[in-house]
Amino acid sequence: MNSTHDLGGMHGFGPIDRGQEAHFPTQWEQKVFGLTLACGMLGQWNLDESRFAREQMDPGDYLNSSYYEHWLHGLEKLLVDKGVVTATELESGQAEETSALNAVTADRVPDILGRGAPTRMDCDSAPGFAVGDEVRVKNFNPQSHTRAPRYIRGRKGIIAAYYGAHIFPDQHSVSGRKIPAHLYSMRFEFDELWGGSGVCEQGSDAGEGDKLAVYVDVFEPYIEQ
Repeated sequence: MNSTHDLGGMHGFGPIDRGQEAHFPTQWEQKVFGLTLACGMLGQWNLDESRFAREQMDPGDYLNSSYYEHWLHGLEKLLVDKGVVTATELESGQAEETSALNAVTADRVPDILGRGAPTRMDCDSAPGFAVGDEVRVKNFNPQSHTRAPRYIRGRKGIIAAYYGAHIFPDQHSVSGRKIPAHLYSMRFEFDELWGGSGVCEQGSDAGEGDKLAVYVDVFEPYIEQ
């Protein structure tokens, strides 16, 4: 994601609330989650398109709404954009004509969820980097969906692991095409991302004096030597 929708590492939004125990504090959130999964099973869009739809929410509305309100916005946009319903049907809650799409029946849901949606792909090209290489994430600002968080762009790190080739989400989110891209785990030192010493103090979860680091999964098109 990009712009206002990329909140990772940003200051001024207060502490994360770790007190929530229920997955769905309110019933409407549970319904939005179920609707999103059920409509996704119609096969009219993919996961990356779903994420990109949420990121097209007005920035002001995005900051002033909750997590599942983002989900609801994305679902409504996809339903209309893909022609599953019309804007009038969405507004009225009444179907104007019978849909040709067949909903997934309840008895099939456990099997579908159990299979998941693997993203691993074969790739004709060899990976361009190896474990131990020092690389830098490109400093770019795409207008479409991306899985490169803003706080790592332009930063140097070390290739810590290689995960094979997977569906490249940036392309998948705008065209629906499954294009493979090599995927790595990158290690970033604390001071490279945030400044300061990055050394653990007494009472922290890590050992006192240890250097802090952040690991991020990064696709090959995002990085350069």
